[in-house]
Order: sequence, then structure tokens, then C-alpha cells
Amino acid sequence: MKRKFLAMAESQTLRHRAAGDATPARNENRVVSSSDDEELPTEEKLEKLTRILPQATDKLGSIIDDYLSALPERWRNWVVRGLVTLFMIALFGFLVNRGALWLMALVLLIQLKCFNEIINIGLIVYRGFDLPWFRTLSWYFLVTSNYFFFGEGLIDYWSIVLRKDEFLNFFVNYHRMISFIMYISGFVWFVLSLRKGYYMRQFSLFAWTHVSLLLIVSQSFMIVQNILQGLIWFLVPVSMIICCDIMSYIFGFFFGKTPLIKISPKKTWEGFIGGAISTIVFGLLLSNALIERPYFICPVESYNEEGNNCTFPPAFVEIDYTIPRPLHAVYKVIRKDPVVHMKPFLLHSVIMALFASIIGPFGGFFASGFKRAFKIKDFGDIIPGHGGLMDRFDCQLLMGTFVNIYIQTFIRVPNWNKIVQQILWLPVEDQLNIYNVLHQQLGDAGVLHQQLGDAGIL
Repeated sequence: MKRKFLAMAESQTLRHRAAGDATPARNENRVVSSSDDEELPTEEKLEKLTRILPQATDKLGSIIDDYLSALPERWRNWVVRGLVTLFMIALFGFLVNRGALWLMALVLLIQLKCFNEIINIGLIVYRGFDLPWFRTLSWYFLVTSNYFFFGEGLIDYWSIVLRKDEFLNFFVNYHRMISFIMYISGFVWFVLSLRKGYYMRQFSLFAWTHVSLLLIVSQSFMIVQNILQGLIWFLVPVSMIICCDIMSYIFGFFFGKTPLIKISPKKTWEGFIGGAISTIVFGLLLSNALIERPYFICPVESYNEEGNNCTFPPAFVEIDYTIPRPLHAVYKVIRKDPVVHMKPFLLHSVIMALFASIIGPFGGFFASGFKRAFKIKDFGDIIPGHGGLMDRFDCQLLMGTFVNIYIQTFIRVPNWNKIVQQILWLPVEDQLNIYNVLHQQLGDAGVLHQQLGDAGIL
């Protein structure tokens, strides 16, 4: 054993000498300890650290608090949550009427605040207030991520408009390279900011920042894409989550007896089931009220160009659905054709309602587990009776991601007008090649000959 240790020491000495290390040989085997090597805080220490985080209260101002002071704490919290919820719904309704741009600004503001709440928790847990440049770097990476994601969205929807401006055309052509340069600059900045004694905490917070960006920025970008697809794809899912939260709380408050999940002990099966049924019914009613209004159902780009004369997307055009065979007998008894006339969005609405009521709450359970892990009750105190914005929008982020993927998979179709505009930006030689290929394909299929015959040309 002694020989093995001496051989290791000699090998280490040779490596130091080969690298030109001027450290004296007698110090080579010394283990340098630093604050970087400290263990993560114990649960007791963590609880003390997180006490400095702001937590939600039921205070609405001295005048209202005086009126509510006579109520038991449970009922006072119920009234405060109800009043604040009504105010938020009214504000949301106002912003919906203002249009897509206001809603996108709302999503961006919520994103910034949610990111701030999560980063503050990381700073406290990892004692990062004295870390060099961490807070600045976190916000720099947020700006970089937003530039990449939202730039991609703008190019996707408004590339034709952006290319008409010479200055903006540069950013369209080199968007991804600019985004990469911005990110790699932040990466180099982080490496240069590393300080001995803080390595573990700096890398932990670096990972914390990137996970936060993944959860918040990417999902908020998907929500903005939903808005651009048509306000109804934003309004209905968001309203479903709000309905599910409210009705689950009401059913659980008055009828809840059976615990649902250990990680969130206040949640009950009665609240879960009541919220699910209410969400499905509410989703169908709201969808039925909106599917005739171009302001909500037309893509934003189309509505801005054509107004109420915009072409309704296929999901909002009534089609016939044949009733499945087991139910044919019912229609035969009443002597009616087994066909239902309805708009596809109503079926999409049922699917979204099922996701909002069954899977959506797991976003809240995830957030509850996160808060329990760090011994905090709420992410912040910006909303009286509710907590931070992240406490209210944990399920919304998950729902927005699902709706975006659902749209990309089953709803969105290529816009031929946009494709033509993009072809016109190509060099003339490429345009001619596309024309020749299309001419040959349509000719082989017999479509071109038929169209020319119908026009009386042939």
C-alpha cells in the first residue's frame, strides 16, 4: 500500500513538473478546501435561508382588511382569493379585447417575472448573492434565449414583411448565427467569471439558469405561437386552466374529503373530479360562443390583412361526422341519418379540456414538489392570496406547450400564399426550376390538361 502511495505521489510530481508547476513538492499532496466544497444546506438550514423569500398574504389594504378581520382565517383566504381572481379575470378580458400584441406583451411580462422568482430561489439556496456576475449573466441568457425563440417566430410568420427592409433583412438572414454568437459570448463570460472557492455554486447556478430557461422561455414562446395561430387557441386553453383551478378549489373547499396526492395534501379527489367535469362543460360553451367570430378564429396575420372577411380555417368550417356503428341503432329507432353536423374545433375543445383537467394539474403538483424541496410556501407575494406568478402559471405553461404541439401535429397547414412569396425571393433561375417541376408534375397528373380544357384553351 505504501509503495502504491509513493508511486502515485511520484507520478503527480512528474505531471506538475511537466506542466511547469512551480508549487513546492511538499505542498503537492495538500488538499485545498474552500467554500466551494461545502455540502448543500441541510433541511433545517435551507428553511432558514428561504425565510427571506417573500410569501403570499391575505392583505388587500387596511380598509378591506378591516372588513374581513372578523372572518375565520379559512374563509378570509377564500374571499381574498375570490376577489383577486375576479380582478385578474377582468384584466385578462380587457387585454383580450385589445388584441394579439397586448397578449404577447402580457406573456412576455409574465415570463420575466416567473424567471425572476425562480432565479431568486436559486440565489438564496446556493448563497449566490456574492457570486461574481451571476445575476447579470442570468438575465443576459434570458435576453439571448428570447432573441432566438421570438426571432424564429417573427421570421416564420412575417418573413416577407421583414425582408422588405434592408436593415431587418440582415437579421433575418443571419438570425441563428447572431443568436449563437450572443450565447457563446455569455458562455465565455461565465467561464471568465469563475472564481476559486465558488466553482460548485457557480456551476450549480449556471445549470439552474438553463433549466429555468428551458421551462419558461421555450414554453412561453409556444404560447405566443398559439396566439398567432388565432386568439381562440390562446383564450380557450387559458380559460380552461382558470376554470379548472377555480372549480377544483370550490369543489375541494366545500366537498373535499379524500386526499388526491401526497405531494399536495390540500388537493382532493372531489375537487379533481368536479374541476374536470366543469372544465369540459365550460370549454364546450366557450368554444361554441367564439367559433363564429373571425376576431378569435382567424390567424393574426390573416385577420390583420382581411379583417372580418378573412377565410375561416378548416377547424372552424362545419363538416359531417358519421356516428360510430354501435350507436347506429339509436338513430334507426328515431329514423334519422347517423350523421352529425359540427365544427371540428368543438372536438378539439374536448381534447384540450381533458388535458387541462387531467394532465394540467400535474404542472401544479410539480410546482408543489419544487416548493416543498426548498421549504417554501409560495414563489412570491405579488398576488395576494395566491402567491407569485409562478404559483398561478405553472399549469398554463404545460397547457400552452400541449396546445402548440397539438396545433403543429393536427391543425396547422402550409400557407400557399406565403410559399409563393418566398419563391419570389429566390433567384430567377431557381424560380424557373420550380416552375418547370410544377408544370411537369401537374402535366403528368393530368390536372393541367383538365384545367386548360375547362378554360377553353385546349
